[in-house]
Amino acid sequence: MNTPAHVSLSLLCLGRCDRANTLTPLVIGSLLPDAPMFLFYGIEKVRGIPEEIIWGESYFADRWQNFFDIFNSFPLMLLGLALTTWGVSRWGQLLFGSMIIHGLGDLPLHNDDGHRHFFPFSNWRFASPVSYWDPDHHGLIVTALEMALMLGSWIFLWRAYDSRRGKITISVVSVLYFAYMLPFAYYLLFIR
Repeated sequence: MNTPAHVSLSLLCLGRCDRANTLTPLVIGSLLPDAPMFLFYGIEKVRGIPEEIIWGESYFADRWQNFFDIFNSFPLMLLGLALTTWGVSRWGQLLFGSMIIHGLGDLPLHNDDGHRHFFPFSNWRFASPVSYWDPDHHGLIVTALEMALMLGSWIFLWRAYDSRRGKITISVVSVLYFAYMLPFAYYLLFIR
């Protein structure tokens, strides 16, 4: 899934109330698993590495894979959830719950670029026959479905959230999503 879609999914699954102390950890938790990827991409671009090297070689380097997989590890997320439940931190529970939802959303949508979701205990990666981005693995269909589902979810969330903060969050997520997805869809359909 694309990063803004994870925010919407977390809000749909865990956003039971329209309060800042719920909204903030859900948004942060849904972004954290992808944060290392943004850092990686920024560093590689500053270093002047070409796109094909970034995504064809650098992405698969052990040091980067370990960094990505720490933030996508179900055992580590569950440990965080257990500790915050034991410590009675609703904020922490929502944060780690949102991270888990992110991981569950990613698991079936990565073909050859998936994470080791059981890192550091296992190097196993699930290679799904479906990819959220790769046209060779149904990426066009997944992209179209994701866009339709996100549009529907934002309509639902817009109506469900009454606060200004909630509506701003939903608006920002939707603008970011479509700002990225429309050129991406154009690329998949007409350029590739």
